[in-house]
Formats: sequence, C-alpha cells, structure tokens
Amino acid sequence: MRKLLLGTTALAAAATLTANTALADVTISGSYEFKYLSRSSNTSTLDGTSMSHGDTDMVVNFTTKTDSGLDLTYRYDIGAVGSTDGGSLTIDEASLAIAGGFGKIVLGMDDDAADAYNIDEMDLIAEEPAATMASSSISLNSSITSDDAMKVAYHLPAMGGLTAGVSHTDRGAAGGSDTTSYGANYSMDAAGASITLGYAAVQDENSTQDVDHESMGLKVVSGDISLILSQGNYEASDEDRDNSGGSISYTMPNGMTLGAFVFKSEDDKDVGEEYTASGAEIQYNIASGLKATITVVDYDYKITAANHESANTTADSGTMTQLTIGASF
Repeated sequence: MRKLLLGTTALAAAATLTANTALADVTISGSYEFKYLSRSSNTSTLDGTSMSHGDTDMVVNFTTKTDSGLDLTYRYDIGAVGSTDGGSLTIDEASLAIAGGFGKIVLGMDDDAADAYNIDEMDLIAEEPAATMASSSISLNSSITSDDAMKVAYHLPAMGGLTAGVSHTDRGAAGGSDTTSYGANYSMDAAGASITLGYAAVQDENSTQDVDHESMGLKVVSGDISLILSQGNYEASDEDRDNSGGSISYTMPNGMTLGAFVFKSEDDKDVGEEYTASGAEIQYNIASGLKATITVVDYDYKITAANHESANTTADSGTMTQLTIGASF
C-alpha cells in the first residue's frame, strides 16, 4: 500500500511539473543554392566562368506562448561563409521576438527594421548575379543597406493597411557609428489589384559625414502579374547617388515564373560615374522544394577621368548568365 501511495504521488508530481512547464514548438528549415555563372566582361579578371554557393542556411525557430498571452520566438540562423569552398559556419541571426497586442519587439542579431518595409525592383527577381565592379562605389540596386548586428527593434501592430517599425543598433560604448533604421508600408485594394506603398530609411552615424540611405517603392499585384517601381538615394562622404528601377513578373499556369528588371544609379558628386543594368529571368519548379532559375543581366558601368575616384575604379560592361539550382528543406 505504501509503495502504491508513493508511486501515485510521484506520477501526480510529474504531471504537475509537465503542466507548469512551457513546452516550445521547434521547427528546423534549411536551404542550399548552387550557382554556375558565365560572364562576358571587359575586365579580364571578371571574364569567364565560375561556380559558387548561394544562400546556404539552417534556421531553428523556438516558439511558445506565455500565460499572459505573449508570443515568444527565438530564431537561430546559421549560414556558411565562403562562396567556393563552403567556408565556415557562422551565426547570421540570433534574436528573440516578443509579440502581443502592442506590436512586436525584436532583441538581438537581426535585420534592420527598414529591411521589412523596403520595396525595390529586385524583390521580383529571385537570383540576381553579383555584378560587383572592380572597387566601384556605385549602387547596384535600390535595396536598403542592412546588417545583422546587435540591435533592438519595434514594429507597430497593423492599423488597417498601415504597418511600420523602427530599430536602433548600438555599435559600442564609444558611439559615433550607431545606426537608426525605420520604414512603413501602406496596402490597399483598387480596381481588383493589390497595391502597396513602401518607404524605408537607414541613418548611420559617421565622424566625417553621416550616411543616409532611403528608398521608396510601389508594388502592384493583379492576378498572376506583379509590378514594382522604386527610387531612392544614398548620401555619404563624397557620395550622392540617385537610384531608380522597375521590375515585372508573370506566373504562368504551369508554375513557371518570368521576370524582368531595369536599374540605374548615378553619382551626382562624382560626375561621370554611372551604372545601368537590365535583365530577365525564368524560374522553374522542378519538384517540391527544388527549383531551377536562369538569370541573364546586361550591365554597363561608366567612369570618366574627371571622377576623383578613377584611380581606384575600372569601367566595365558585359553580360552575365547564371544558372541557380536551389533546394529548401
């Protein structure tokens, strides 16, 4: 009888402990991309073919809900550094999100708030080839700069079609290089189409001149057709770039997606520095979780002797054709 009583008491205690312990839901996902690039360039070091890794990530999410109704999510993102040999694993993001009726607070290593609201022409292009010019300082697209440094971010709860957020990155006790980022989206329906207006900005403190980067975008989705128009600017020491771009995509009945884009960046301070690019893309779902993408980009980077940076940059033009095989798990 005594043994039965002790056993019953132990079971009751275990049940109570289990009931009072917050059990998190855990999800694990991963992605891998293989890229083959053929490039025709006026710069000999860039001309030819190459193979590399694309996005290589493993993401672990822990989610739970507190007794008071708060949603907690811990995100741990591991990626590979190194485009040709797999490189070494590093922590891309590690953050805690606390969400409730007040909105959402994100603490830790995660994207700048502006990244969540930025709308630019490359949002409709799945795999843009890296078009890095030799030591150039020109913009290659309209996207907002963002990094995964330690920060605190706050996103307002949705109010009708309006969403907005702000983040602050403290880069050290000495100060002088902190980052403030913010953005907003407004969505509405009109004439059977979904329309989203977006604004995003990043401000980096700098001892010489603060870096200001902003972008505005318009996205229209009507059935299987999507359209984006974007423009913005980037100001820093000896930099005053005007960026503009546009893109369109069409999802065919067989699941294949066609896309095209144009982009231009011109530096008003460095007279004669200009970058233009246009491209087209085909995405094909081979099987569930397996996709092939072919992207072709024609680009032209101009720089004249009048540009004070001409000693450190090289004019270039050419065409890039890239095949990407991507898998998600």
